[in-house]
Amino acid sequence: MNFAEIKYCDIANGTGVRTSLFVSGCRHRCPGCFNEVAWDFMAGEPFTADVEDRIIESLQTPYVEGLSILGGEPLEPENQAALLPFLDRMAQVVPNKDVWLWTGFTWEQLVQGDGRVRTPYLAPLLKHLSTLVDGPFVEEKKDITLRFRGSSNQRIIDVAASLASNSVVLWQDGTFFSKRTW
Repeated sequence: MNFAEIKYCDIANGTGVRTSLFVSGCRHRCPGCFNEVAWDFMAGEPFTADVEDRIIESLQTPYVEGLSILGGEPLEPENQAALLPFLDRMAQVVPNKDVWLWTGFTWEQLVQGDGRVRTPYLAPLLKHLSTLVDGPFVEEKKDITLRFRGSSNQRIIDVAASLASNSVVLWQDGTFFSKRTW
């Protein structure tokens, strides 16, 4: 797997201060995507053990809340194969950090068996996630007032609650954000 970028001390992609990993490779190719450079599976640099070490080191900083994984498409089969062992390792070294992941696949595609995304890595990978932002970016539904997502069709999902209930449970952070009229 390659990665296009890593942002340390990121406050835009999930709650709190985070380390954000932008993986390379995406077959969705959503029109209007904010990160077209990461569509190419060869974009950026190889995701090596040294890169993993640097990310884990950043997560050991007390004020960093967790890891955000974006793309490209983290759940392309090629990327799942590299992310699962990394998330296994992360769970051992920094178990108190949460993991957010953005995907163009819907929750239903992930749990009901979209042929392209279903691999032996998917179910154990999902169990590492605290929060999943699902669904493709839809340019006609773009809304810059939405928190942590780009278009209104995308959902922020509480993964553990959704897996336990076998249905989508939306994430709640206890903060109310309303559209302001000036």
